[in-house]
Amino acid sequence: MALPEVCEKFQRESPLLGLRFSRAYTELIDAWLVGLYDEVFGSTPGVALVATGGHGRSELCPASDLDLTLIHTGGVTVSDAEAFWYPLWDSGKRVGHSVRTVDEALELAKSDIPTATALLSCRPIAGSTDLAAALARKAASQWSSSPKRSLTVLLDSVELRQRTAGEVPFDLEPDLKEGRGGLRDVHALEWALAADPSLEIARRSDLEAAYETLLAARIELHRVTSRTGDRLLLQEQDEVAARLGAENADQLMAQVAMAGRRIAWSADEAWADVREQLSAGMFRRSRKPREVGPGIDLVAGRVELRDGPGATGGSMVDLALAAGRERVRMSRQSLEWLRDAPAVADPWPVATREDFIALLLLGHDAIDVIETLDIAELWCRLIPEWEPNRSRPQRNAYHRFTVDRHLLECVAQAAGIAQRVGRPDLLMMGALLHDIGKGYPGDHALVGRELAATIARRM
Repeated sequence: MALPEVCEKFQRESPLLGLRFSRAYTELIDAWLVGLYDEVFGSTPGVALVATGGHGRSELCPASDLDLTLIHTGGVTVSDAEAFWYPLWDSGKRVGHSVRTVDEALELAKSDIPTATALLSCRPIAGSTDLAAALARKAASQWSSSPKRSLTVLLDSVELRQRTAGEVPFDLEPDLKEGRGGLRDVHALEWALAADPSLEIARRSDLEAAYETLLAARIELHRVTSRTGDRLLLQEQDEVAARLGAENADQLMAQVAMAGRRIAWSADEAWADVREQLSAGMFRRSRKPREVGPGIDLVAGRVELRDGPGATGGSMVDLALAAGRERVRMSRQSLEWLRDAPAVADPWPVATREDFIALLLLGHDAIDVIETLDIAELWCRLIPEWEPNRSRPQRNAYHRFTVDRHLLECVAQAAGIAQRVGRPDLLMMGALLHDIGKGYPGDHALVGRELAATIARRM
């Protein structure tokens, strides 16, 4: 059976979902490739067919490219290569293909990060297993031989991608693969660990559930649309939700958002550590703590509570404000201490309220800080009424973000004009709470008015 018919039949009939689908689908295609390889090359020595990238990870989705390289020791002719590639091209499948010696592949990887990272997951399909193993071993060794350089170029590529691909946790039509918090962020963490295994950052195993959620959605998106593209558009969300057994598209998109938040936060934490390591050199130098707030020091690129076990309810706001002002992250140990701290007094102390408004007035610099508090299950301790709005989708053409991110984006916009009004505190709280009722039954404007009054009295 021709490859298109093999793939179409499997995509149409397979009951498998997520990673189980990818594994089985990859095995199906690999078996077809082995047959083609045997027809063209037979037992020719010094040749191997290897899969790289997502194909090498055995995570093919229905519209994925087949990432393939013919590795050889000098005995593959142009006619041999064309005899192998033409049936693939004729099949209509998108094929990322190359014919190289091991040395040629390694030389390209020195200057091309997509090649370097793709080779980190190279896997033999047919031919000489020794040749394929040599490529895998040497590619990994080359990547890890200069960890500072590898991490620097990797970090640059991550930052560029995240600036252009949007955000999985908050976009109403997220790019499941390339967006911040998407599948590619998990791959990038794996590549960072391949460069420096001593990094204390999230592993794939730590993010497996979130990764599976996004991968399953991506697979069903491809099955629904029968086309390339990883942006889950509004008009496709209902059918993808149904195929994945979700109650409705809102439930699906909430699951996608929560998975994206988990991945994005883990990636942000990791890259903050990498930046600090790169700025300090590959071996950390001792840095003297610098006081940046009451009982708060800046240490190794993070703000932390000096007397952590003695943290109070107001310490959370103090720490968040310091992080926003310094544009750094909060130490993980401090976040743990804050989970055990007592709640802020009711009503709030004046100093805590003023610091909270000061945090909001930081605008966009406050968003990542608040997101960290939310991931750490701390933000809703300040505003319990926020809970129903977390990762809540707004599936209409008038909004770009989930409810919670929409509120924070409004805060950031309001901060830019706060100096024009007599009561910046009222402006900021109005921006923060104007849609707080959307997570509750009833008219969100009326419900939100009552919620805002309750919150304001408590503050």
